[in-house]
Formats: sequence, C-alpha cells, structure tokens
Amino acid sequence: MPLLKLRKLQLSLLEWYDSEARVLPWRLQAAGSRDGYQVWLSEVLLQQTQVSRAILYFQNFLEAFPDVRALAAAPLEDVLKLWEGAGYYARARSLHRAAQIMAVRGLPSSFEAWLELPGVGRYTAAAIASLSANQAVAAVDGNVRRVLARLHNNPNPTESWLLETAQDWLFAARAGAWNEALIELGAVLCTPKKPRCSDCPLSSFCKANLEQTTSRVPAPKTRAKVKTIQALALIQFHADLVFLEQRPKKGLLGGLFGVPLMALNADAASTLEELGIPDAQFLGTVSHTMTHRQFEVVVYAIQSKRSDLVLAKNVALSRLDQKILALLQP
Repeated sequence: MPLLKLRKLQLSLLEWYDSEARVLPWRLQAAGSRDGYQVWLSEVLLQQTQVSRAILYFQNFLEAFPDVRALAAAPLEDVLKLWEGAGYYARARSLHRAAQIMAVRGLPSSFEAWLELPGVGRYTAAAIASLSANQAVAAVDGNVRRVLARLHNNPNPTESWLLETAQDWLFAARAGAWNEALIELGAVLCTPKKPRCSDCPLSSFCKANLEQTTSRVPAPKTRAKVKTIQALALIQFHADLVFLEQRPKKGLLGGLFGVPLMALNADAASTLEELGIPDAQFLGTVSHTMTHRQFEVVVYAIQSKRSDLVLAKNVALSRLDQKILALLQP
C-alpha cells in the first residue's frame, strides 16, 4: 500500500479508537504508558477469558495482589482459589511463577525481556511492551489476524505474513494505541460473523469489503478433534464436608483440588463392585468441555468417616468439580 494511503488508514483507525474504544478497567491510563503489572495481568486473563468475565477477575486480583511483590509472596493455593472458574489454570500457575521472578528482577522493560517469562508468548510480550512502554513491536492476536486478512482479502494468512504485515503497518509513534485499536476493531466491528462493515472506519480501505468476501475471509482454521472421556466420580462426604484430592502440579487441572475421578472402562456398577462399594448412591451425570476434551462423568456418593474431609468452599476447584459437587446438594 502506498505510504500516503497507509497513513490515511492509520489516522482513520486511531481517530475511531480515540473516540469509540470501550472503557475497561485496564485502560484507565493512556495506551503506551500503562502500569506494566496491570497490563500483564489483563493480557494473561484475556488469553482465554471473555472480556466481561475478565473484568471481575482483574479487579479481584488487584484488590488481593496490588503489585507483583504481593502476588509473588502469595501461596499458589490462594492464587488458584482466586482464579477459580476462569479456566485454563496453567495461566494462573505461570502467572505466579513469573511474579516470583519479577519480584527479584523487577518488571521487564522490553519485548525481549517479557518474552523470557513463563506463560508469556510473542503476542502477550508485544502487547505488554507496546501498551506499557510504547515499544514499536506489533501485537498479532486472532482479532488482528482477521482484520489484516480482510483488509488484504487474504483468506489464508500465514504466521510470517501476519507478523511482517503487522510490523510494516505499525504506527510507531503510538504503537500501544495502534495495537489496541486493531484488536478493538476486530473485537467489536470486524467480528468473525456478521461484521459491521457499515460502521467500520476502514471499510473504504478493505479489499474483502469492497469485493464482498468478508464472510469467507479468513478461511476457518482446522479445529482439533474433541476427545470424549468417560469417568466416574466418587464423592465421599459427611454433613458439609467432602474428601478432595489435590491434582498433580503438572497437567490439565494442576494444583487444584477435586473429587477423585477414575476412568470408566466398564459400566459404573461393575466399577463400584470392584472398589467394594456397590451401595454407593447414584447422583446423576455431568458433561463438561475442557481444552478439546469432553468429560462425561457419572457421579456417585457415599457417607464417609475419614478424618481428612474438608469444606469445598475453602479450596480452589475447577468448574468440572463444582458441577460434580453441586449434585450433592439437596
């Protein structure tokens, strides 16, 4: 694109962003000069959590851990408990590890330094560096991918093409604002379905809009096949107390507590017979999708006199375990 036309495109988008960007709690400071800790926290939350839900978690985290030292000093169990319900708990574990590193070294001052931290990939590092220090590095997420693909009418943009194009089009003087403007455009107007092209400040520059191919650009990505997991959950309880085991530190639900689960290779009755508890009470079934896995869990319960029963509300539980324990309520 000729330089003059590109500059008109950039100014059109920034003008729209300055007047129309959503007011969000992590945007209270100007893009390019924000608190690095808050930018980092918001970006980690937004990796896999919708904005409306991320707002609540962001506010709760800042109240509990107002700075990186407070987060680093907290027990991991407290961090996981506050993260409860946000999903993708590896983010919380990486957040805690990275905070401990930063408590010693200080917050990174560059894209390259952010990239060295646990749980921080290229996009996240670029977003933090540009939004906190206005470093001129392009941040490419799914929203930016869609916007750039449609502007160029490129149905199958490669990773290298996206990074090169985004960097070439970066408005360096306001790098943070430019990155956020592209992301905002993709989030609120240039959406995957039913994009609002008539409201878009870039509609006259957009080849997909001009050629009426927005519904096909970019082409859908191939999604991983969902694996179905059949399992049996056994709730051991007495009054309001239940037995919960802590998951291994590494893995899908690492560090969280939960109801013991076992693979259901035969029917539930045979499994319970093998366990020596054929009189366990059937409570119901739970379905839950998690990271390309579909859990189908049959839930049973037995009264227990074990000494290590706990109040479930006092520990960090996954949404799956919350669903399972909800069946125990009268």
